[in-house]
Amino acid sequence: MQIILEAEGLSKTYGEKTALNALHLKLSKGEIFSLLGPNGAGKSTTINLFLGFIQPSAGAARINGVDASKDPVGVKQHLAYIPEQVMLYQNLSGRENLSLLSALAGFEYSQSALDQFLVEAGLQADAINKRVGSYSKGMRQKVGIAAAVAKNAKVLLLDEPTSGLDPKASNEFSELLLRLSAAGTTIFMATHDIFRAREVSQRIGIMKAGSLIDEINAAKLNAGELEQLYLDYMKG
Repeated sequence: MQIILEAEGLSKTYGEKTALNALHLKLSKGEIFSLLGPNGAGKSTTINLFLGFIQPSAGAARINGVDASKDPVGVKQHLAYIPEQVMLYQNLSGRENLSLLSALAGFEYSQSALDQFLVEAGLQADAINKRVGSYSKGMRQKVGIAAAVAKNAKVLLLDEPTSGLDPKASNEFSELLLRLSAAGTTIFMATHDIFRAREVSQRIGIMKAGSLIDEINAAKLNAGELEQLYLDYMKG
């Protein structure tokens, strides 16, 4: 089993406050892992540590064997990050945004290749030349996914990707994640969306007060059972 994403005793403290407490986690190639937890549980802190945006107080965050704290530039070559609100240039088209993002990652593609990435990410062909300022959140996410594929990202980090999406867009996003997983992309998703987590993930973690308190095989629980388990943990 090829380990692509790994947290080894990963911790982050701010003074006396523990934002993340000794996280141990290994994700293999093509695995989808969803992290559930309330606001302030440590989900975003975990993502920021893998991105190299903040330094750990202890332990290590590795992507494809690269330590994010020691080589934050190198680790970004192996991953792509899609935040809750995908930041794109509003006055540029979807294609122009993808071309720019690809160039920043060191890749140059023809117009037809850029269009193919966008269509495969689920963007409607008639939207490719439209200004991103007219795009819905779901459409902006598809540009972000296309950029991840274009830069050959081995890992996709997602922070609340389905927040604010309508059911159709959420379903399309789930299908896209499953296609990426089947193609070998490892996906780490922080979310409040229990239904989508259950639908796409192989494993689900529940985080509370900075600690990973349970890891669940998603196939062993339906969405209702997972919701009840989550609520029971949050009572304690």
